[in-house]
Amino acid sequence: MDPADVHIEPSWRKALSEEFEKPYFKIIKDKLLADKKAGYTIYPPGQLMFNAFARTPFDKVRVVILGQDPYHNPGEAMGLCFSVPKGTRIPPSLKNVFKEQVTDVQITIPDHGDLTSWATQGVFLMNAMLTVRHKSPGSHKSIGWQTFTDAVIKKLSDERENLIFLLWGRFAQSKSVLINQMKHHVLKAAHPSPLARNAFSGCKHFSITNKLLTKMNSDPIDWQLP
Repeated sequence: MDPADVHIEPSWRKALSEEFEKPYFKIIKDKLLADKKAGYTIYPPGQLMFNAFARTPFDKVRVVILGQDPYHNPGEAMGLCFSVPKGTRIPPSLKNVFKEQVTDVQITIPDHGDLTSWATQGVFLMNAMLTVRHKSPGSHKSIGWQTFTDAVIKKLSDERENLIFLLWGRFAQSKSVLINQMKHHVLKAAHPSPLARNAFSGCKHFSITNKLLTKMNSDPIDWQLP
């Protein structure tokens, strides 16, 4: 895996150029290469590893949703947190996101879970770990990805203004220390996982986000998937 070999939108490539040259990033590359040589299947596929950075340019980010691990089953992970390709079973957490949107912003529940249309509107969908081994959740949590993605959050906090961060669950909320809350909006809720026993329900993050965007004279997000 080499950033030079994958599609990363130019404004991100410029913003993160120093990170790509740091020693820890070489360690990430070496560990991924070692896993592949050892016969492990890695998700998402290499060309989708930086999909969040390809779909939402650095200077076009308006909303940030943070995930934790990519999906670890075949054909699911696509480099956008919570998102799965069309034709793939919609995961339980994403189903709960859609249920909340039905009552909050009156969408019709879609028949797929591809969130690319959110990303192209400025919703940056980043997992804290950009890769995972097949059927092994959390397998890459300690190879250096969090150093990288923490730097991404800090870069957004430092160099942008009035971003809306949606932090769902304790893990995402732990990243709030990286965000300057004097210049950005941070909304917190339980994780949409069924394990949270419907605690995500009623958070109204989608309507609140659009109200904030409207106050900033920015177009609201169309949460309805095409």
